[in-house]
Amino acid sequence: MKTLVVEDDFASRVLLQERLKSYGPVHIAVNGKEAIAAVRQALATQEPYDLICLDIMMPEMNGQEALRHIRDLEATAGKPPAEGAKIVMTTALRDVKNVSTAYSSLCDGYLAKPIEKDRLYAELRKLGLIAT
Repeated sequence: MKTLVVEDDFASRVLLQERLKSYGPVHIAVNGKEAIAAVRQALATQEPYDLICLDIMMPEMNGQEALRHIRDLEATAGKPPAEGAKIVMTTALRDVKNVSTAYSSLCDGYLAKPIEKDRLYAELRKLGLIAT
């Protein structure tokens, strides 16, 4: 499983990277602009991400905006959302507006921080990305 962790907070990045690295390569982006560049390159080389963990509150470009751009890039590359990366919002924002905005922009999951290991793995199992 090829993963992109998009997170501006160092501790959160390291935590997710550590929990996901045993499943495959984990790339890092610190904001939405870097995430879009990483996804664009992955699609261009036909090595797309299987999972993108996307924070909402980031500098340069927030996660909600990045989510829309990523889905647009995938659509342009001929990948409908069902065939694109599984995108899980990983954020401290738990309010109904942010959750509904993320799902209406075609995210696949939503985990509120702090992200517990068991909840993360349960979400990945639900999305069919890991078996155990």
